[in-house]
Formats: sequence, structure tokens, C-alpha cells
Amino acid sequence: MTSSDLDRSAILRESAAAVRHLARICFKTGPPTHTGVELEWTVHDAADPARPVDATRLRTALGRHSPATLDATSPAEPLRHGGVVTLEPGGQLEISTPPRPSVAVLIRAIEADIAQVTDLLAAAGLVLGRSGIDPHRRPRPVVETPRYRAMRGAFDRHGPAGRTMMYSTAGLQICLDAGEPDQVADRWAAAHAVGPPLLAAFASAARHAGRRTGWASARMAAWLAIDPARTRPVWSPARAGDDPIDAWTSYVLAAPLICLRRHNADWAAPPGVTFADWLDGALPQPPTTDDLDYHVSTLFPPVRPRGYLELRYLDAQPDRDWRLPLAVLTALFGDPRTVRAAYTIATPVAQRWSAAARHGLADPTLAAAAAALLDLALTALPRLELPASTHDEIQRGVRRRLAATARRDQ
Repeated sequence: MTSSDLDRSAILRESAAAVRHLARICFKTGPPTHTGVELEWTVHDAADPARPVDATRLRTALGRHSPATLDATSPAEPLRHGGVVTLEPGGQLEISTPPRPSVAVLIRAIEADIAQVTDLLAAAGLVLGRSGIDPHRRPRPVVETPRYRAMRGAFDRHGPAGRTMMYSTAGLQICLDAGEPDQVADRWAAAHAVGPPLLAAFASAARHAGRRTGWASARMAAWLAIDPARTRPVWSPARAGDDPIDAWTSYVLAAPLICLRRHNADWAAPPGVTFADWLDGALPQPPTTDDLDYHVSTLFPPVRPRGYLELRYLDAQPDRDWRLPLAVLTALFGDPRTVRAAYTIATPVAQRWSAAARHGLADPTLAAAAAALLDLALTALPRLELPASTHDEIQRGVRRRLAATARRDQ
């Protein structure tokens, strides 16, 4: 056993040790140079998108790239350009990429991995979805694990939104460096503040299970309806002066356990027991650092620190449009001045998560903030040094979104 193994399994006997561990792993500082992305899609039968797609069909399509949750014997080989395939509980497919120091290199790698997955699925008569929530099918489980069963049981106590989230939604997660020590607070605040207007600008989840939902992003509506102790934003303008590490630590320790890993199929946690309670002796065995890391993986705020900042609030985008929010956010966070400018633009609407999910760009104040952010991103776009053709395509795409904000803001 290595020293790192020992550290991961070290017993935590007091909250101070948990705080030190979280501070060490959740905000890793350094020059903000890397960007990563995680793309999710619903998966559909090519001839009949409303037809259920089962685990066997997905396993056959993905072959050696199948994740272990789908096939315990799979080697789970990465895709040719390093992306790793995972599956969400409803069979949604996700590609997670290694971070890259160049957005241009990142885009090329992702496009190649998407093309590979698309070919694998096409051979099985399957296609990737185009929106942030399944527009055709009702929620149903496809991948079952002890973790997913425990999550479903916990979410069911709050209503049906948990099953909708687990089985029907698809998001776009963009991962940005936390930055140098003197930049972390600004980048943390701005990552939250720009969330509602950019959610509105890129909402793609209005239709679910064959009907209009009344929400621009029914995906985010589902997240907002789940236990707020694990899905509400960590930052808000009212707490703008809070230290990010302190705020995150308080959030983690106050969140209830959603599952306890065991050597059987029942991972259900006692209702209402928080990680702080566990540290105080609420369960027979004390937690370890590995238990704390796992608990963090069950928390789903719009911005989650994982050494870097994981921005989780965007809907999946159709076709190649995932490049647009990726470029917008990377451009906005490419320089401390644009970070501060973006924060100033977005702060007046920074708490309007529900309005953004329900109304999207039909909300005039959100549309105005989104337009200002997109304009700012366009001015910063040349710093990304994209190939000319990619730059022009993204610029045109962002301008189309900008035109949409102008129409809604009139």
C-alpha cells in the first residue's frame, strides 16, 4: 500500500481533519491554463427516438469502451483521443476529456472522440440526442448499481424530480482551473454569477416525454427540485465575502449522506445524517478521507470544486453547438479583467436560477445580461487562438445567440 493509499483511507476523527483534507483537494491553485469538458447526451433508436434503448444494446454498441457499470468485464478503453465513456442511470452517454492547455486542441480531440462514438452507435442503429432532456421518453432506469439505487431512494423522498434528473437529463460540464491563490475568489464568484444568464442563453430542454414542459430548461428545473442541501449554489451575492474554501467546507459537512458503500447491494444511508454527524459519531464506524471524497462526489451544486471548477449548469447542445458555451466561458475566464467584467455584468441576476430555468431568454433582465456576456466573450475570443475556420464558425454561432437575446429583450 502506498502513502497515497494510506492518505485516502485515513480515519477522520474530527471536523478539522476533514476541513484540511477538503482544502487540499478541492481548490488546487496555479496558473489558469487548462480547460476540460464533459458532454452528456441521451441515446435514441435512429428509426424511432421514442423507443427504449436497453443496457444490452448499449453494451453491444460500445464494446471495449463500455464502462464497468455497464459491463463488469469490460476493459473500459478510452477513446482514441483520450475521452472516457461513462453512462448515467438512464443510459445517457457521457464523454469526459483530459484537460488541455489549448482550447483548439481540446476541440479537435473532442470532435474526434464524438465521431468515434457516433460511428459505434450508428452501427447499432443508435444516435445521440440533441437537447438537455429526453424529448420523447419518460424516465426509466437503464443502468442499475447500488449507488444509483440509493440515490433514487433518497431523491424519491423529495418527489419525482430525482428520477427525471437521473434518467432523462443531459448536461454540458465545463471545467476551468481555479487559478492562482489571489484569483480563486474572483473566479469562484464569477463562475456562479454568470450561471443564470448563460443557462438562459443556452437552454435546450423545453420538451420532455412528448410534451412541452413550461420550462426553458426542464433539466435545470429537475435539479432545482431535488434536495437543496446537495444541489443549491454554494455562492450567492449575499455571501460574496465568504472564503470559497470555508463556504465549500460548510456545504460538504452539512449535506446529508446519500449512500454508504457496503459489501452488498444496499447502500442506503440513514435519512438526515450529515457528514458532520458522521464525524460526531452518528454511525458505528468513523469515516475516512476516502468516504469524504465519495460524499463529495454525491453533491451536485451548479459549480463544484474538484481541484478545478466544474461548471455544471448548462444543458446539452445540439450537434456541434457544445463549442459555443465552451468558447464563451473559456474566453470570459481567460484574463482577470474579463473575469471581473463578467462578474460585474452578471451579479444583478446571479440568484435568478429558477427564472433562468423557467423563462430562459424570455426574461428581459436575464436576456440583457446574457447579451452583455456574449458581447464580452466575442471581444475576448481572439485570445483563444483558434484556427480561422473554427473561430469564424464559433463567432457566427455566438452572434446567433446574441441575436436571440436581442429579440427576447425587446
